[in-house]
Amino acid sequence: MNLKIGYVRCLGKGKKERVIPLNKTAIAAVIEYIEQLRGKLLKPFSPVRDGLGHSDSLFLSRTGRALSRIEIWRIVKKYVCRAGLSRQMTAHTLRHCFATHLLSGGADLRSVQEMLGHVDIATTQIYTHVDQERLRSIHKKYHPRP
Repeated sequence: MNLKIGYVRCLGKGKKERVIPLNKTAIAAVIEYIEQLRGKLLKPFSPVRDGLGHSDSLFLSRTGRALSRIEIWRIVKKYVCRAGLSRQMTAHTLRHCFATHLLSGGADLRSVQEMLGHVDIATTQIYTHVDQERLRSIHKKYHPRP
């Protein structure tokens, strides 16, 4: 993790490493969490059952252990319900939204491929939905009417 230049390193499925860029809002939230809460959760002498070690894990449980993917998913589901969103939300839905948002914001396909951990670019191309407003603005910019 390097918050000065704005990224975190994540270990995903199959211990695959991904480098994820953070925007200013996310960086501020992570800094606030680290400064105000993480130190209170960190228990340096508690046994580490997950093998990751406390210092390597950003998000910790109430017991000071690294949050598992299942614990994180439970938190996400809780807030999905509180927000009144569809209960059919899945991890893949979030992944799809993430990729689509990046692409519609101008991220290049190779960068998104790297962040998603896809070996083949064709797998990433699934996320390339055409954003109609973006398409209109590009068209207007490069093909203006007199």
